[in-house]
Amino acid sequence: MTDVVDSDELLRRIQRARACALREERTWRARSDDLRPADPDGARDAAVRTMAYEAVLTVLDEILTPGKHPAPR
Repeated sequence: MTDVVDSDELLRRIQRARACALREERTWRARSDDLRPADPDGARDAAVRTMAYEAVLTVLDEILTPGKHPAPR
């Protein structure tokens, strides 16, 4: 990692990462809902992946807008 990026480029990269994480979270949530009746193990795996992307979104949101999010429970 020898590339030097300015703050605007870093912000753009974080925003793209957040958009990607949001898409993935929605995809895995839908997959979990779809699999629940037929494949409980697959639904559980999809739910775990959903929670992982939710955590990533929480971190990226805090980076992009510090202090504007509720404290964790």
